Amino acid sequence: MNRNWILVIMAGLIEVLWAIGLKYSNNWISWLGVALLIYLSFIFLLKATKTLSVATVYAVFTGIGTAGTVVVEMIFFNEAFNWSKVFFIVLLIVGIAGLKLVTTESAEKAGGV
Repeated sequence: MNRNWILVIMAGLIEVLWAIGLKYSNNWISWLGVALLIYLSFIFLLKATKTLSVATVYAVFTGIGTAGTVVVEMIFFNEAFNWSKVFFIVLLIVGIAGLKLVTTESAEKAGGV
């Protein structure tokens, strides 16, 4: 795994934080924190897309954000646990991993500027 994929993973994990922050922010300081997290996640994402395929990067980014937000909500914020949710999150992760596996290195370099 190279530096750019680490940036994508970091951007996705930060997305989980700001997505949850959107729901739970209730004053200007917490909203400022959410805005900072959004900015930071997109900076990491933009740096990664300089050399990686934009489509694959965006799929991984949103997949991490989606799966992470659902899991964090279920574990920490008393969202109802449902095996159907778990199944579809696993399906989402398998699809993203498959997309990453079929994206060749030459396609990643061609996607860069």
